[in-house]
Amino acid sequence: MSVQYQITGSAATEIAASIESGVRSGDLAPGRTLPPVRKLAADLGVAPGTVASAYRRLRERGVVETGGRAGTFIRQRSAFTPTGTLKVPSGVLDLVSGEPDPDLLPDLASLMPRVEVSPGNYRDGGPCPDLLDLARDRFAADGVHGDLTVTSGALDAFERGLAARLEPGDTVAVEEPTWSNGRDLLLSAGYQVTPVAIDGDGPLPDELDAVLAAGAKAFILTSRGQNPTGAAVSAERAAALREVLARRPGVFVIEDDHWAELSQVPLHFVADAAERWMFVRSVSKPYGPNLRCALVAADPETKARIQGRMQMGHGWVSRILQHFVIAAWTDEAVEAQVAHAGRVYAERQGALREALAAHGIDVWGRSGLNVWVPVADETAAVVALRDAGYAVAPGRAYSFHGHQGIRISTSRLDPALAAAVADAVAQASGPAAPPI
Repeated sequence: MSVQYQITGSAATEIAASIESGVRSGDLAPGRTLPPVRKLAADLGVAPGTVASAYRRLRERGVVETGGRAGTFIRQRSAFTPTGTLKVPSGVLDLVSGEPDPDLLPDLASLMPRVEVSPGNYRDGGPCPDLLDLARDRFAADGVHGDLTVTSGALDAFERGLAARLEPGDTVAVEEPTWSNGRDLLLSAGYQVTPVAIDGDGPLPDELDAVLAAGAKAFILTSRGQNPTGAAVSAERAAALREVLARRPGVFVIEDDHWAELSQVPLHFVADAAERWMFVRSVSKPYGPNLRCALVAADPETKARIQGRMQMGHGWVSRILQHFVIAAWTDEAVEAQVAHAGRVYAERQGALREALAAHGIDVWGRSGLNVWVPVADETAAVVALRDAGYAVAPGRAYSFHGHQGIRISTSRLDPALAAAVADAVAQASGPAAPPI
């Protein structure tokens, strides 16, 4: 830990506040290991239980996490961590960002002539009827029916849906490994988070049943393109998950289908097996991150609560953004470009999956922008791959149980380089336990 920063405090709240202050200032950097409970207690002259309580508070707020023998350390991202632009060293291939390839995104400027940009007024704000009609048809083609609304992206939908159905302190079940941004949002909002192990076909039904029986009030799953693994819910797995949820009618289910138009595998819908549910389809991956817009289908009461809360807050998603989505969804050239992008992403991911399989490394990725590779020592693997010219993400931020792994983004991976990347991964990864 930085010698310039000293943790202070005599009560759990004071110790936690001191650590938060260090995180905000950057003196306690992401990944920094905190002192063991007994050592910090001795340094501060307090009982070990006081420090343990402070660490527990910080863990519940998503500031720190515990990784077994790795101890307690500052999370890679929390509500208090300064953010900045990801920098990949010169000469190193970016396999870490997980962003859509800019070269595969539609040119939104070409849609401008078809986008209504009038000033509008407060009285007529809200979801555009034309956009809801288009979304209704698109959802219905995938077997999704429900009351529709619009939010400012997927995370906005998650936050509003959970606020409409849960209380702070309630437990939310999420996939393991999981999308770190979503988990960080839940923790910063005061929810308890519990993992449900997954494999290449999605969440494991027995694990889901167990956490729901233990009291989880909500469950969030990814339909396709799961981050960080690339898993996609199969038809058989969807049917099994629906059976579990049908036995737990009070559970609130959120289904994230961010990969949607880019997917080369069909949707197998799960969420509406519950009485309280929400299906979220953002447009950022196929059409660009600047379109902060998501279409939401939900049971009538959930939709009404979400839209009602929006009306009392910022009101509605920009009508200009909504009209951009309408223009994108009704433009044949854009539709063809998105279809092409989906095929290219699948080719890139498939090339790495097959190259890894040639080394005996089986990964789940069959949809999305990433694959997850279990390793014996993720820190050593990340460093070795960086030295070999490849930047990948350490798995710590994605795993509850401290499973060692790396996330490799295939978003911009030239298939011709897949064999070289797989060779480097095989040399860097070492023997590893299964990822669940």
